[in-house]
Amino acid sequence: MTRDQITYLVFGIVLILAIVIDLGLFSKRSTHVSLKKAFWVSVFWVALGLSFGVFIWFELGKGMALEYISAYLMEKSLSIDNIFVFILLFNFFYVKEEYYARVLLIGILMAIVFRVLFITVGVELVNRVHWVLYIFGAFLVWTGYKMFTHEKSVEFNPEKSPVYKWLRKILPISMDDFGGRYIVKVNGKRMYTSLFVVVVMLATTDIVFAVDSIPAVMGVSKHPLVIYTSNIFAILGLRSLFFLLKGAVDKFSHLQQGIAFVLIFIGLKMLVEFFHIEIPIYVSLLVILVSIAASMVYSVALANREKNGNNDAGHNRDLH
Repeated sequence: MTRDQITYLVFGIVLILAIVIDLGLFSKRSTHVSLKKAFWVSVFWVALGLSFGVFIWFELGKGMALEYISAYLMEKSLSIDNIFVFILLFNFFYVKEEYYARVLLIGILMAIVFRVLFITVGVELVNRVHWVLYIFGAFLVWTGYKMFTHEKSVEFNPEKSPVYKWLRKILPISMDDFGGRYIVKVNGKRMYTSLFVVVVMLATTDIVFAVDSIPAVMGVSKHPLVIYTSNIFAILGLRSLFFLLKGAVDKFSHLQQGIAFVLIFIGLKMLVEFFHIEIPIYVSLLVILVSIAASMVYSVALANREKNGNNDAGHNRDLH
């Protein structure tokens, strides 16, 4: 076996074991997921993802490991936008907390399948037509600019979603969850429940984000192993991240600027390759880390400042 094949094999084994463990932790019906539990499971997924980077370092070398870690951290930060959309979906369809974990599991597993298909097509396209990378680069610069200048990174209304309208058009849908079921029979007629709609929309919404993230990861690494593994490890931690962030959406109001800067940087990195200019991978890693960390720290500091300001204003009103 080649070193690449051994790495894929180890990745497959780790992936199966991790999913089995995650199933035991999160997929029991009516299980409340506390903030503490979500935090430690999120730590587990991040540690697992970074540990795989250490394995790649020993198996395939420092350069490949740095590409993987850069790609993983970028995909992880991009996945936070997915979480905000997931929260909107769950609120819009009034999904009960007891069904969160199970619905997220199915939606994320479907998203993994779609990601694999997208990556396969993207890698094959780049291998056949190399200049498409420059189109990807220009697209990332444009996407990053639009994201940076918009006040909100997520402008998403589930009711106006083409997928939701399409489902309503072709399927008999009930907005009831029927006790956590996906398909039921009402008066002898098959009906699709609100949970079925949410699962489909979770998976298809991820496709929209994949349009940004897959070209971006190709700007970090051209190696299929890095592209596949970094994407899948980033997606697998979405469930615990959902439970961790669902009460803190407003605390990361400026995260989009950090993500936008990363997308612009990666896009420019792809474009300058036309002039045979290669930006070292450690520079990419540093830009990703600083951009995301700075935007998160600034967002939290600003949210706390506004909260303290509101508390002080309320206190002053009480005094008067």
